[in-house]
Amino acid sequence: MKVLSLFDGISCGMVALKRAGIKVDKYVAYEIEEDAIQVSKENYPEIEHKGDVFKAAYTEQYDILIGGSPCTYWSIAGARKEGARETKASGLGWDLFSQYVRAIKEAKPRWFLYENNASMSKEIKQCISEALGCEPIEIDSADFSAQHRKRYYWTNIPVKTGWTKSSVLFSDIKEKDTDIKSFEKYKSTVRVSEDGMCVSWDTSGKGNYSQQNRARKINQKWNTLPSSGSDKNNIYISDCLYRKITPLEAERLQTLPDDYTSCLKSKTRRIEVCGNGWTVDVISYLLGGLKRTV
Repeated sequence: MKVLSLFDGISCGMVALKRAGIKVDKYVAYEIEEDAIQVSKENYPEIEHKGDVFKAAYTEQYDILIGGSPCTYWSIAGARKEGARETKASGLGWDLFSQYVRAIKEAKPRWFLYENNASMSKEIKQCISEALGCEPIEIDSADFSAQHRKRYYWTNIPVKTGWTKSSVLFSDIKEKDTDIKSFEKYKSTVRVSEDGMCVSWDTSGKGNYSQQNRARKINQKWNTLPSSGSDKNNIYISDCLYRKITPLEAERLQTLPDDYTSCLKSKTRRIEVCGNGWTVDVISYLLGGLKRTV
């Protein structure tokens, strides 16, 4: 199968294709983020990297087009910065998506799979559906992994719904506790969420309970792995003790192979590239529908 991957990131698409048992004869990737490309090359040196999608020239036909343009511009998280979130079918977010539409027209793939954040506006969702000629399937990665991650998937691949949901929790994929920190100093400010699964503390003395000062208990589905690579994913241990999530745990949340990003020296960058990637088992399930077309 000849594969064209736009916004390829760390090539989660290749991992998913192989996991689904689909033979890949050629895989052409468009990506500009250097760390992501480094991870891709380390794991799959056979991938052909072509660079910027805006400069792409599609001179041959492919069997399948995959990709998910950066969700930064459409995600509800962008609303935290005034004017940062795009809610109309215009702006850089739409320009990036338009490159995917151009690839469909020029590369003429038989199959396509497009992914993006489920918190986008209704208008953008509708415009994407009109451009691709189908409605999206909404899937929470919690059905396939230890993390919640709601995403829309537009595809013309036959997909069977009613999949068996995974029961795996963060406690099932966690590493041994190391680099432990304490918020004992702020014990008097501790607040526990209504469900008892999250602990917060105030370091400002002004009632500011920031995401950085929050830790989650392990016996639950984890929150969405962020692309920031920061300490928003703190793990609660006990008695005012916590630690940061590790790169290996980030890989496992995305159902990537262990140490998939280990070629990067920075732990933060390893978590970031995972956060920008796909939940592999979700993609593998969707791509598995290709076998029913043969």
